[in-house]
Amino acid sequence: MLLLALLLIPVATAAASFFVRRRKEMEAANLVGFGLVFLIAIALAAQVLARGTVSLANDFFYADALSALVILLTALVALVCATYSIGYLRDDQQSGELGDDPSGKEQLAQLRMYYTLTPLFVFSMMFMAVANNLGVMWAAIEATTLVSVFLVTFYGKVTSLEAAWKYAVIGGVGLSMALFGTLVAYYAGHQLAGSDALVGLNWSVLAQHAELLDKTSMRLAFVLILMGYGTKAGLAPMHTWKPDAYSEAPVPSAAILSSAMLNCALYGLIRFYILTSRSLGPEYPGRLLLLFGLLSMGISVPFILVQKNYRRLLAYHTIDHAGIMVTALGLGGALGTLGLTLHMTFHTIAKSLLFLCAGNVRQHFKTDLFSEIKGSVIRVMPLTGIVFLMAMLAIIGMPPFSLFQSEFLIMRAAFDGGHLLTGVLFVLFGTGVFAGALLHVGGMILGPRGDTPVAPRRPWRDGSLLTLAATLVIIGFWVPAPLLELIRGAARVVSGQ
Repeated sequence: MLLLALLLIPVATAAASFFVRRRKEMEAANLVGFGLVFLIAIALAAQVLARGTVSLANDFFYADALSALVILLTALVALVCATYSIGYLRDDQQSGELGDDPSGKEQLAQLRMYYTLTPLFVFSMMFMAVANNLGVMWAAIEATTLVSVFLVTFYGKVTSLEAAWKYAVIGGVGLSMALFGTLVAYYAGHQLAGSDALVGLNWSVLAQHAELLDKTSMRLAFVLILMGYGTKAGLAPMHTWKPDAYSEAPVPSAAILSSAMLNCALYGLIRFYILTSRSLGPEYPGRLLLLFGLLSMGISVPFILVQKNYRRLLAYHTIDHAGIMVTALGLGGALGTLGLTLHMTFHTIAKSLLFLCAGNVRQHFKTDLFSEIKGSVIRVMPLTGIVFLMAMLAIIGMPPFSLFQSEFLIMRAAFDGGHLLTGVLFVLFGTGVFAGALLHVGGMILGPRGDTPVAPRRPWRDGSLLTLAATLVIIGFWVPAPLLELIRGAARVVSGQ
């Protein structure tokens, strides 16, 4: 029943937000809905730790440790962003960002769109994580595109519409390849005894009989899946939609796109990697993943070094981290997969925190450009400045923060596995990202004193920042035993244990 509740509550939240008449009722519906989803995600994780897998409706809904980890991270980001959105959208409403209609009907319509689409966005990500059928999983991730493209157009500006069009076209082409890859994977297993049109696409069935899958078909299927879900994850060279979408969407939506949505895209890729590695051995998918992972890391470096827009910088930084996680998946083994699941967890918290900090800076200074920020952020917005700098140090892998641990594990997996060139390039690209991000963001936060007035406190937004900041600090020194066991269990699923 937990799996069903994960899907029904976001849908009920969206329906409630659509039909209520006042802003506060929409805010309350989202806050209560995502709070319940987070509690259910914790309960599901506990069940998975106790039982190994949880299923429903003849395995149509299915969750193992990997599913539970992705669901838990998605629920956490959704709840924090729901809290942050209350203060963020209220400020947008007061400043006229949502239109200047004196009656307020235009603003209310925009708020209704946001508070209705966001639960549907979360629903589609949850559906993907619990869908055992690979075709249904593809349909769920396609739904994430259809919903989130309207969130990108939220402000109705020309640049927003251009970014949404680019996102829809590139994402649509990519997911078309993923659909073809899914069909080819079904063909690869069509001779399995007892399979039919539905069961023959169940991941649990295909994984159990992976050695019987047609080898040639699985080679083609994995290439198509890598291109398709890689486009959704923003891997180079299919990454070009990402900076535009992240810089135009409302900041809470961008935070969900950069963390939870990235995890879901990687989740789809991981499921097919497991099938392919069991069918063909890990070398074939591993080489392709290393190529695209390192390419993504390498391409992000020059764009970060010369970047003038801090939200676009965070977008290129997300491309870099997508490359890091795909590289870890390509390395495989116990160390590589543990580094992947640890990095997925730590990156979700740190990147969400960075986008929320960027939202505070954007609303106060009314610009996304480094050059137009007058005065140091840490003096004008002390809490935001301190948390922004701390989160940036964490995301670039500075010890003692948790991402240093995951990146160190991935680097060690490269050198221990004999991938010397991969290890050297990993360090080289990481150094470039470190220099560029710290140079730009450090200069913005610690820049010269200006005459901009100190920003007033915003309880809803500041509370969200403090929650994520405290979590980021704590997990740098101590990961709760149940969460660590869930992360290790997800790593065992990825490595085929």
